[in-house]
Amino acid sequence: MAGHGHRELSTTPRLHLAVLTCMDSRLDLFGALGLDLGEVHLIRNAGGIATDDAVRSLLLSQRLLGTRSIMVIHHSRCGLETFDEEQLQGQLEVEFGARAPFRLGAYRDVDADVRATVAALRASPFVDTTEVRGFVFDVDDGDLREVLVD
Repeated sequence: MAGHGHRELSTTPRLHLAVLTCMDSRLDLFGALGLDLGEVHLIRNAGGIATDDAVRSLLLSQRLLGTRSIMVIHHSRCGLETFDEEQLQGQLEVEFGARAPFRLGAYRDVDADVRATVAALRASPFVDTTEVRGFVFDVDDGDLREVLVD
């Protein structure tokens, strides 16, 4: 793109921030947080949970690409609130002959789930947890509120 009026963005996010959040199609976190390209790493999975792969991404983000702070952002009316973990695992076992070898992530209380995700990240030896904060995004009104963890 050089030479066409575009400046080259650094691989290091300008805000030194990584965000772990849900894959939900209603979440426009760049818009909601007023972010621009090149400012943060956005790591997404179903529920925005601290899976091995999310921790892998955070480790690389911090060690190789200079991020220091982590925001965990879950949201209202998440699909993970709509099913029972044990029941769905049972259905998978009947249909496929095996349960999924990973946690599906069902939960009932979004604040408790944010706290659990922050706690899981803080417990990981692979993540610099100097600043890990948790939030809930309201998909209906765009409000972002902090969940106090300590």
